[in-house]
Amino acid sequence: MERSCNRKIAARIWSYVAVKERSVKTIDVICPVFREEESIALFHAALADALARVGPHYRVNVRYMLDPWPDGTETALEAIAAGDDRVEIVVMSRRFGHQAALVAGMDMSSADAVIMLDSDLQHPPALIPELIRAWEDGAEIVQAVRLEASESAFKRLTSRWFYRSFMQLSGVDLQAGAADYRLLSGRVTALFRERIREHNPFLRGLVGWVGFRIQYVPFTPAARAHGSSKYRLSTLVNFAVAGICSFSKLPLRWCVGAGLVLSLLSLLVGAIELLTYIFGVLQVPGWASLFSAVSFIGGIQLFFLGVLGEYVGLIFDEVKDRPRYVVDRRRPAGAAPGRAGDTIRRDVDHVG
Repeated sequence: MERSCNRKIAARIWSYVAVKERSVKTIDVICPVFREEESIALFHAALADALARVGPHYRVNVRYMLDPWPDGTETALEAIAAGDDRVEIVVMSRRFGHQAALVAGMDMSSADAVIMLDSDLQHPPALIPELIRAWEDGAEIVQAVRLEASESAFKRLTSRWFYRSFMQLSGVDLQAGAADYRLLSGRVTALFRERIREHNPFLRGLVGWVGFRIQYVPFTPAARAHGSSKYRLSTLVNFAVAGICSFSKLPLRWCVGAGLVLSLLSLLVGAIELLTYIFGVLQVPGWASLFSAVSFIGGIQLFFLGVLGEYVGLIFDEVKDRPRYVVDRRRPAGAAPGRAGDTIRRDVDHVG
């Protein structure tokens, strides 16, 4: 009788524990890091403060995706991880870039939701509880949107032009000011992990392309605590061109249309010149006009070849099918400092 009673009590306890475990949701926070030696400790302090306000119903892991650089960023991350057992450090074999770091973080996640944000404090971690609330209200994607008032006049102008052009060319709804600060549900993350495997991913566009219920949360970027942006103007231009070419074939069609118009125009001008020569109304123009016409047509052709080359380059990357990233080593969350094979685990086979 006593044994039977004990078994019932044990069964109820295990049932309660199982229900409790199912009620706790897991969230992975993915933070790309590159040359943030001076500000990473401040960022993690702000992140830890924000995570302390999400409540006990969530188990949160923080995954820092580090593009290596000969500075003290990795050492600073090791110090952070030693004091916070939620922190995992993933070090790439070389610098693969911001988008590859986000993709790698999603590939390593099996959580109920993923939150991605930059580690330079311009994406305020204090917004995380609001993202989680929107997710709990049913949104599969919660996209943070940067308020334009916080940017310089030049950046506002170019950003507005890019987002408007992207939506007109691609037909994908990309909210103006959408940043790489967002929450994705486990279902959306699995879609990126298993089905969307582009070699030049433009995540802002892809997040809008996959559909699902999306909710926008505005935020004002904070000033950088230290250093300057790692995105140069040329990097931003390449990023914009890659984004447009990844989602639209209209630039190619414009080239076809412009080529057709120029061909018809050249036929018309040739016919006019021939008629004026036959009827002796006007002497045929000389070398100056001929040189100008040839130079103009040559410039247009080179421009069209450049547009075509962008698309061929994207095809080339897909055909090569090289990994988008290679992981050198990982420090698992909760690893005990000083234990060989635990603190740092070589992981060169992890590619994606």
